[in-house]
Amino acid sequence: MVKPVSPDTEFSIRELAKEFDVTPRTLRFYEQKGMISPTRRGAARVYSAEDRARLELILRGKRVGFALDEIKEMLDLRFTMSRDPDVLAATIGRFESRIRVLEQQREDVERALEEMNAGLDWLNARLNENEPSEEIKRRARAFEALATARLDPWTGLSTGTTD
Repeated sequence: MVKPVSPDTEFSIRELAKEFDVTPRTLRFYEQKGMISPTRRGAARVYSAEDRARLELILRGKRVGFALDEIKEMLDLRFTMSRDPDVLAATIGRFESRIRVLEQQREDVERALEEMNAGLDWLNARLNENEPSEEIKRRARAFEALATARLDPWTGLSTGTTD
């Protein structure tokens, strides 16, 4: 869990890399892209609390599927706060689109968890040499049908029926 810091706190490249579990090279890459802007003390990079906050937003954006260019644009918009209706409308559209994608991903993850839990129930029943309940059998058949439907387009094979 990332801890709050005071606005005047400074960080070395090693401190931020360790805190966020990234490499110093990653931080230099984000600097090169103009996403964070450490100051220099001789050859050493010194990161501000603002750089740290931006890094946290960059990494969160990456986790939810934003491209680096999209993240940079959002970070830049956060500080310029354009009032241009065209810019705002385009940004709103991108946010709404990403929200729809994330909501679909959340639904997919929830379904996958249900399917995996059904498979786990089935396996545990088999391990204990118990006959699985009818509900577990039904869920296992549903999982198998869903897996088959998803795999067929990838493999080019039809696993659902035999001649």
